[in-house]
Amino acid sequence: MANSRRKTIPRDISWLSFNARVLQEAADPSVPLRERIRFLGIFSNNLDEFFRVRVATLKRMIQVGTKAKMHLEANPESILEEIQMMVLNQQSEFNRIWNGILSELQEEKIFLVTEKDLNLEQQEFVQQYYEEEVSPNIIPLMIESIQELNFLRDKSIYLGVVMWKKESALKRMYSIIEIPTRVMSRFVILPSPENEHHIILLEDVIRFNLPEIFSYFGYDQYQSGVFKLTRDAEIDIDNDISTNLIQKIEKGIKNRRKGKPVRFIYDKEMDPGLLEYLIRKFNLSKRDNIIPGGRIHNFRHFMDFPKQIFNGESKRRKPFDHPLLLENRVTDVVMKRDVMLHFPYHSFNPVIDLLREAAIDPDVASIKITTYRLAKQSKVINALINAVRNGKQVMVMLEVRARFDEEANLAWKVRLEDEGVKVLIGIPNMKVHAKVCVIRKRVQDRIVQYGFVSTGNLNEDTARIYADHCLLTSNKNIMADVNRLFNYLEHYKTGTHFLKACNTIIPSPIFIRKEIIKLIRTEIKNVQKKGKGIITAKMNSLSDEELINELYEAARAGVEINLVIRGIFCMFSQDDKFLIPVKAISIVDEYLEHARVWIFHNGGKEKVYISSADWMVRNLDHRVEASCPIFDERIKKELKDILNIQLHDNVKARWLDNDLSNEYVRTQGEPIRSQVETFNYLNRKIEKPVEVSSN
Repeated sequence: MANSRRKTIPRDISWLSFNARVLQEAADPSVPLRERIRFLGIFSNNLDEFFRVRVATLKRMIQVGTKAKMHLEANPESILEEIQMMVLNQQSEFNRIWNGILSELQEEKIFLVTEKDLNLEQQEFVQQYYEEEVSPNIIPLMIESIQELNFLRDKSIYLGVVMWKKESALKRMYSIIEIPTRVMSRFVILPSPENEHHIILLEDVIRFNLPEIFSYFGYDQYQSGVFKLTRDAEIDIDNDISTNLIQKIEKGIKNRRKGKPVRFIYDKEMDPGLLEYLIRKFNLSKRDNIIPGGRIHNFRHFMDFPKQIFNGESKRRKPFDHPLLLENRVTDVVMKRDVMLHFPYHSFNPVIDLLREAAIDPDVASIKITTYRLAKQSKVINALINAVRNGKQVMVMLEVRARFDEEANLAWKVRLEDEGVKVLIGIPNMKVHAKVCVIRKRVQDRIVQYGFVSTGNLNEDTARIYADHCLLTSNKNIMADVNRLFNYLEHYKTGTHFLKACNTIIPSPIFIRKEIIKLIRTEIKNVQKKGKGIITAKMNSLSDEELINELYEAARAGVEINLVIRGIFCMFSQDDKFLIPVKAISIVDEYLEHARVWIFHNGGKEKVYISSADWMVRNLDHRVEASCPIFDERIKKELKDILNIQLHDNVKARWLDNDLSNEYVRTQGEPIRSQVETFNYLNRKIEKPVEVSSN
């Protein structure tokens, strides 16, 4: 990798290395074919977001100048150059994989056909399908008369069309058609020969019908190419004190649609005149990532490639109920002992059931909860609304600035407030990322509190594919601190003392960073005293330079360090000065590893935490987060066992080395695929259910 003088790997370069691991899954022949196509879609979607956010940010830094460069090891220009090279190499690999998958699809008698491949029956079908389904959803634009193209959206794909008459080829007309994938499936299943499946893309349905669409003009020659634009998606929240946060976000969402283009991808077969016209209209230059591509763009839609055409492919394992909750009311169990749900192995239903039970329980007085990303048809929200209707006081901290979920969260805000829910919408310059809930209930003559602390979003849809941990608890100390968090959220201008008063939960801002440093240094001291020092940490991303330097010091002192990092990893894990080699792996598999777990040996008195926070500057200093210690020894063992399984993965784990090679971990002995083994480990506990008794 470039520049060995760096102390850390630039986060954007590390992120691209993570996306390369996603691409590896698409190339893995052991992965079911439809899943491989899905991984290509995930790769494409990830890359789109990367350009909309990170590349756009780097370009802003270049515009701002030296002040922005102070925050980077290398300057933005050199990082952008590295990004360009890596993206081009990955795109080449993407194309190679896709061509291979196309061949495998054909072996399975699945054919992705174009408008030129249709037989007579299919032509009639496509013509009728266009007239009945597609035509009402498209409006061709004759672009010569359009002054600006700011209305083009960055999540859409467009068909650029060139038209002319055979006898006057020099007189050409241009048009743009937005492919209506927001309201229609990209994939149209055609009438097919027996034992075959023929699929055509929506843009090719439109291509076939171009003579019908433009029949008014009398043209007889058509050429078309798909293109897409990626825009700067960051929302600028200005400091205009006369504008409230909601108005700023609404304004920001509107401005996002007109964001500066940061990437333009087009069909390399596109008419040169049309291409030149579009580049000029978008005010693009060579520095703006103008990328020639194949016929197909917006591959993110391939995450939804039709599954009904695949026969005999392995299906996703279904979540199962936690053994303690098989025949017991969730609230009754939680009042007696802690329960740890491990998604997506365990069902998410107990979280919803806990809220539903509270909604109808006459002894429940109030519910307070934080939300970040919600399901489209959120059962969590429905339970909270029913609680209000049943006379409970409900307060929801709704983070309206969750990126790309801003519009959905604004809509939830309106609905909740219409039902009488008290809605908090965030803190200026700081997102609320903690996942916590506290329910207040009267039991006989006393008030008790119970709820949960989670590493993941309260989203029943993503809980099927995101691997997270959720602690259901009535622990007095934990719930007291959750209440302090809500007091801070309600009074953030003057309420920092509520965070300082937390005795059990470690909150951010301020305190998580300090506590992690303290815990790392304790391990160093124990090693220096000839004792044992071990740090095992799992998270999405590790990029905070201060904490990385602390880990460097620990490794040089002889602390054993084991890291499971899914995404961004900015630490150099290999150094001759490390007394014990750092073990750093990334697992990319069927489920997205989203959990954060920290284990510190602590002189034999192990400290185990779950957290909503990654070790990144934004989580530690610019977000409200919650890290929660685990006290139940059985749950501690579960978390340690699951992490141990992952650290021994030799099927889907990759080494996180200094060269970003993404080499698979291959060890002798039986193959260990950690997600399968974790499923089996937790499922075995169902066969031996634990009695519901208080600690």
